[in-house]
Amino acid sequence: MSTEKTSEPTATELRLSILGMRCAGCVSAVEGALQAVPGVAAVSVNFADHSAQVKGIADPDALIKAVKEAGFDTAIMEGFEDPADQEAQEQQRFRDLMQKAAVAAAFGILLMVLEHFDWLPEIGSPTGQWFWPEAALFTLAIMAYSGWHFYSGAYKSLTLGQANMDTLIALGTGSAWIYSCVVIDYYSVLPSLAKHAYFEAAVIILAFINLGNALETLARGKTSTAIRQLIGLQPRTARVIRNGEDLDIAIEQVGLGETIRVRPGEKIPVDGVLIEGHSNVDESMLTGEPIPIEKTVGSEVVAGTMNQSGSFLFTATRIGRDTALAQIIKSVRQAQSSKPEIARLADKISSVFVPAVVAISVLTFISWYALGPDPSLGYAFVTSMTVLVIACPCALGLATPISVMVAVGRAAQSGILIRKGDALQSAGKITCLILDKTGTVTEGKPTVSTIEKWADYDEDTLLKFAASIESGSEHPLAASVLAAAEQRQIKLEKVTEFTAIAGHGVSAKINDQSVLFGNKALMDQQGVKFTRFDNKLEKLSALGQTPMLLAVDHKIVGVIAVSDPIKKDSASAVKALTDLGIRIIMVTGDNQITAHAIAKQAGIAEVRAQVLPQDKAAVVKALQQAGEIVGMVGDGINDAPALAQADVGFAIGTGTDVAIESADVVILQGSLLKVPEAIALSKATVVNIKQNLIGAFFYNTISIPVAAGLLYPLFGMLLNPMIAGLAMAMSSVTVVTNANRLRWTKLI
Repeated sequence: MSTEKTSEPTATELRLSILGMRCAGCVSAVEGALQAVPGVAAVSVNFADHSAQVKGIADPDALIKAVKEAGFDTAIMEGFEDPADQEAQEQQRFRDLMQKAAVAAAFGILLMVLEHFDWLPEIGSPTGQWFWPEAALFTLAIMAYSGWHFYSGAYKSLTLGQANMDTLIALGTGSAWIYSCVVIDYYSVLPSLAKHAYFEAAVIILAFINLGNALETLARGKTSTAIRQLIGLQPRTARVIRNGEDLDIAIEQVGLGETIRVRPGEKIPVDGVLIEGHSNVDESMLTGEPIPIEKTVGSEVVAGTMNQSGSFLFTATRIGRDTALAQIIKSVRQAQSSKPEIARLADKISSVFVPAVVAISVLTFISWYALGPDPSLGYAFVTSMTVLVIACPCALGLATPISVMVAVGRAAQSGILIRKGDALQSAGKITCLILDKTGTVTEGKPTVSTIEKWADYDEDTLLKFAASIESGSEHPLAASVLAAAEQRQIKLEKVTEFTAIAGHGVSAKINDQSVLFGNKALMDQQGVKFTRFDNKLEKLSALGQTPMLLAVDHKIVGVIAVSDPIKKDSASAVKALTDLGIRIIMVTGDNQITAHAIAKQAGIAEVRAQVLPQDKAAVVKALQQAGEIVGMVGDGINDAPALAQADVGFAIGTGTDVAIESADVVILQGSLLKVPEAIALSKATVVNIKQNLIGAFFYNTISIPVAAGLLYPLFGMLLNPMIAGLAMAMSSVTVVTNANRLRWTKLI
């Protein structure tokens, strides 16, 4: 009997395009339908771009079926969508909605004009007995054409025991048509003031709502510009070399390890490493850095960036969904789909809003029918219908996601990758920011800064001895010494008896001479006297340099100091952060003297030096317990725990993948100035969301009582249902337009 091991299915992530969502209630319906599918682990629905991200092991066909049963059309979105196709779909939807609005408006305006000039026959007259039933049928046909998507959505929502915007529109316009038909059939028994048909109101309401949706589609299309630009960076073909021949193939057919040729002016198709050639590459769309980056053999190139001057060959190292561009697009979409805390409040309110509006509408009808003036039935109908129409919570459902979508796109265009939506809300609240030193405040690339001879040796000889002995070392500073020797084209000597002494330096023999290269502890250990150089060594350390002594035959002959210079914009970034009222602390594993020297150059007042990697997260936690809202900026593997512990973690994108995966925000280029920009964008986004929410809540709070007839006893004024339809539609357009202001927000 044999046993077979069965592996658990691997969790995947699918992105669905959802058609037909028109309000927060629709979002809840889609989320509920998808979450009910077996195997679904998590669902995130993005109302702003009409998509859903589903994580788990669910059958894709089951997901599609569930969404369709909930009343929405859907399709799985694979890989990179063509931006031109997306644009075409948005334009087609805009045209369809405008056409539906135009048809409804044409008939509604015709009826209004005829009624205004009293050219319509009286309902009970001989002419009216054939005209009005025909008008009812024609109105029904117009409603079916211009409003079928609302009515079908309302029906499917009802079958699921839910209510949404479609419910309100269907009730409002359907009631207008049914009431008008009742007036035609029972004209003789109704009070004179109640003998009015509202066919024009039903179609004009549909015209205004379709117009509002069309304008919303047009405005919303602008919010996804950043994503479309990123997708547009991906070329559709690549020129690979197979069997010595250049072949143009579809990007999907490129394999790992393939050799790819890129000529001047072409986009780089996948990620890889140069193996031949030299060029400058424009990476501005990914990093926000306008200056082209020089690429030589061994340099990494990234998909979607633009080759400029030279031609080169490179080997593909990441393809398809694994490229940096694909991961950036994925992260941007996830952030746009995520919900900050402020959005969850709006969701909770929206979930009870529609049923509450229906209840208010019923109460309005009963109140007017029981207490209103004659014809009470007519007043009751008009007011209850107006409540239904004006209270559609479109603006409420759009208030947060549209702002998040614009802000994340705006950030991406500036080289700031927001990976988690909560960071948009939290970054603006930061009170304390921790900065790692190496690679964050400094360049992270140590270079030889001082060569000083103290015996009968010139600088080149000192460097020759130091580089020769360091050629066998794996110490991080060895590379800078070797680079300096290479730059001066110094030929290295043969080294024998090489020994690395951990934490101290190295020893070896060169030309039968005993050579030591390292710190004071090495010299002390080997019995080499150096005390007369202490003052000089302290001065170098005070400048942020790391001095290394060179001894030949147990005599100090010189010093070579290595420093990691601060980035050119670190000081201005620290000033910008300080101006925002944020407390800045530099935390590093380096020694006190070097750490304080670097901090002084950058304008940082607080320093915590000689902090072990595992203790950085503890520093963050202690500050949090003291009441600080802590941000952490780092780039190394040792920063990952602290980045995860912080309220908002900022990873320098030039750092390690581990640090980037642990962060909430990734700075795609190495500039610290992007951190205050991200904080400023966070503050602007929260303000924008609050403006949208206050506008939406204020609109509904004011409009519903007015629609219910609150002003009638005082001013004899009622809100026309058609005006209510226009106001409802325009509120959504206002919210989208306000959110789009974030695209032009000045960050710092």
